[in-house]
Amino acid sequence: MNEPSSYTPPAVWAWNKESGGKFASINRPVSGATHDRELPVGRHPLQLYSLGTPNGVKVTVMLEELLALGHAGAEYDAWLIPIQEGAQFGSGFVAVNPNSKIPALLDRSGTTPVRVFESGAILLHLAEKFGAFLPQGGAQRAECLSWLFWQMGSAPFLGGGFGHFYAYAPTKIEYAIDRYAMEVKRQLDVLDRRLAEHRYIAGDEYTVADMAIWPWYGALAKGQLYSAGEFLQVQGYRNVLRWTDEIAQRPAARRGRMVNRTWGEPASQLHERHEASDFDTKTQDKLAPGA
Repeated sequence: MNEPSSYTPPAVWAWNKESGGKFASINRPVSGATHDRELPVGRHPLQLYSLGTPNGVKVTVMLEELLALGHAGAEYDAWLIPIQEGAQFGSGFVAVNPNSKIPALLDRSGTTPVRVFESGAILLHLAEKFGAFLPQGGAQRAECLSWLFWQMGSAPFLGGGFGHFYAYAPTKIEYAIDRYAMEVKRQLDVLDRRLAEHRYIAGDEYTVADMAIWPWYGALAKGQLYSAGEFLQVQGYRNVLRWTDEIAQRPAARRGRMVNRTWGEPASQLHERHEASDFDTKTQDKLAPGA
C-alpha cells in the first residue's frame, strides 16, 4: 500500500475542505443548519427521517418487527434523507437531530411531539414504549443493554475507522487499515464466541441488541459491507454467519432492510415507506423511471 509523505501536524489545525475525499462536500467542522427546509410530516404516529445505511436499518427493522407483533401504534412514515446532498443540514432536520446524522425520529403519538436521535436511543425508546424486544428487568435486561451499547461503541471503529480507510480514503494508509482491520476482526471474534453459546446476542430471545448489531456485522459477515469479505476472511466466523442468516429469514427484517434504501437491486429499494402496502407496490422495480 502507498504510504503518505511524512506529515507534521501544525500548532493549530485549519480546515482544508478539499481534503475530505468522497465526503468533502458534506463534512465540515461546525454544526447547525446550512439552509432552511422544513421536514415533511405524514399521517402516522411515528415520523422517521433516515436513509437505508446500517444505522437506519436498525430502526426500520424494529418498526417492522413491532408491526408484525400487532402494535398498530408503531405505524410510521419513513422519509428519505439523502445525506450525500446535505439534506441532514436542513433546518427542520437539525431541529430533530442537532447532530445532523440519520436516523432521527419524531414521535407524534402524544400531545407534544418527542424527538429522539441516535439509533440506539430510538431502539430503546420504541422498546420501552411498546414493551417489546427488551427484557423487563434483572440480568437479562442488563445483558441486552450491554450488547446494545457495545454496538454503539464498537461500530464507529468498523464504519468511520475500517470502512473509511479501506474503502473511501483518497490515500491507502497501511497503518490505518491494519489498525482498524485488527480491531474489526477482534469484534467479530467477540460476537462469534458469544453466538457459539447463545442463539441470539443477548441470550435465547431476539432483542434490540440483535437489531442493532445485525445491520452492521451481519452485512459484514456476508461480504456486503465495503466489499471486504475476502480481506477480513469473514467466512471463518461461522456462528456469526448462522445468526445473520437466521435473522435474514425474518419477514420483518427483510422489509426493514428495504426501507429508505437507494442502491442495489431495484426490487430491494423502497425509497420511502408510508403504508404497509408500499412493499408490494412502490419498490423501484415497480415504479416508472425517475419516479
